[in-house]
This record gives sequence, C-alpha cells and structure tokens, in this order.
Amino acid sequence: MTEQLQITPEKAVSSKEFTVQERSQFQIVLRRFMRHRLAMGSLFVFILIVLFAYAGAALWKYSYTDITPDNSMPPSWEHPFGTDNLGRDGLAKVMRGLQQSLKIALSVAVIGIVMGTAWGAIAGYFGRHVDNLLMRFADMVIILPGIAVAASLASISQGAWWSIALIIGGLASANVSRLIRGLVLSLREQDFIEAARALGASDSRIILRHLVPNALGPTIVSATILIAVGILAETALSFLGFGVQPPDSSLGLLIQQAQSAVNTRPWLFYFPGFFIILIALTINFIGDGLRDAFDPKQTRVRR
Repeated sequence: MTEQLQITPEKAVSSKEFTVQERSQFQIVLRRFMRHRLAMGSLFVFILIVLFAYAGAALWKYSYTDITPDNSMPPSWEHPFGTDNLGRDGLAKVMRGLQQSLKIALSVAVIGIVMGTAWGAIAGYFGRHVDNLLMRFADMVIILPGIAVAASLASISQGAWWSIALIIGGLASANVSRLIRGLVLSLREQDFIEAARALGASDSRIILRHLVPNALGPTIVSATILIAVGILAETALSFLGFGVQPPDSSLGLLIQQAQSAVNTRPWLFYFPGFFIILIALTINFIGDGLRDAFDPKQTRVRR
C-alpha cells in the first residue's frame, strides 16, 4: 500500500519567521536625508560653526570689545585671526559677528515661514476675493527693491538685530506665501478635506490640522533657503551701513569696516567673508538634501 504524504498548511509555512517593521513618514524622510552624504556633511559643518560661534566665544580669552597692545598684528598663535588697528582680537570679533548673523538668519527663517505660511494658506483656502487681494499684495512686495526697502526701514530702527530680522523676514514671506498658496490650491479639493468639511470642521481647523501639515516638506526646504537669504541680506545691509551698528558686530559689519584695509590688513576682510560663504553653501546643500528627502518620487539618492 502506497503511503501518501500529506502536507498540512502548518508544514507548508517556513519555520523562519519574517517581521516587517512599519516606518513612519518621519523615519522615511530621515533615512533618505541621512543617505545624502553632501547634506549630512554640510549639516555637520553648520553645527560646528554654531558651536564655534557660541561655545568658542565663551572659552576664548579675549572679548570682542577688549583692546590689546597688539595693533594690526597678522594671524599668529596669540591672535589666530589677527588684530585690527585698535588691537581688538579678530577671532573674538568674528565669533561675535557669527552670533549676531546667525541670530538674524534663523529669525528671518522663522518669521518668513510663519508669516508666509499663514498668508498663503488663507489665500489658497478661501480663494476668490481673499485670494486676489492677498496675492496682489504679495506681488507688490515681491517687485519692490528689497534691499532699498529694508535699508529704509532698518535706518529707523537704528540697527537692532531683531528689527533687521523682522524686516527681512517680512519681505521674504511674500515668496513663501506664493509657494504655500499653490500647495493649498492643490490640496483643498482632496477627499480628506471634503470629509473634514462634511464632519463640521471649522475653516481654521482644516487649515491648521490638514492643509499646513501636508505642506510641511516644501515649508522646511523654504526655511533653509531663508536662512541663506537672511545671512546674505544682513551682510548687504551692514555693508551699506544700515544693518547692525557698532559697538555690536556682525559678519557684514566686519566686512564693511575692513573694506578700506583689504590691501594692508587682509585678514580682517577674508575671515568674515569666508564664514559668510561657508554658511550660505552649507545651508544650500542641507536644503538640497531635504528637498530630495521629502520628494515622494525620489528613488535615487544623490551622493
């Protein structure tokens, strides 16, 4: 009698168990960003710059206001960034300038994103007359000569860093508003928005709980761009004499003060300029990595 082998479902299943780990959207974005080598390297450099500006100033033996007997000394072990004609240490001045420039740039990003997101979300969601009014005002702000307007307004505030950040961030928010408006226009007719309306959600709840979170990716990328814009705009204003005022300091002010000594004491000019370029480059590369990480169509990782 032939013995028949019966395979039960339990035997058909391999004894090796497979587990699938579900990843959240944040984990997917973080994984993509961490695989972007240039962006990760730029983030590391930017963190070092921030530590250099704040921790370095606390540990360094000179303050940016200290006057030493070493007048117009080139870079040395005692003064790695040299000194100016009054004997003030160049390293201490650059660290103070970095602190103020970073505060302005980060504040510009926060102000520009908050104002621009609210501006664009309201215009895109309500549409019609509200949209026309808000977007025509945004067009008017965009076509204005930004540096000239910022210089005029900054001269009234007498160079306070927070007022400079508010002016630059307010002007930059018009560009952010157009981006957010376009995203909201494409989202407001989606099924989940219609479902929220049917359930009786208020307009403010729909904007804050549904539309703004779904526009988070482009908003974060825009924030990195605004940091670079803030650094460059502050530099331009301070170079023209409408930015941060002495006895305080910023990277733009250091360049403005050293322009007459670029041939005789070049270290006073090139060190602040180097950090301006470095910050702008690192922020742009970080933004490039974030753009790729938030792109749902991204299948390849740029190296």
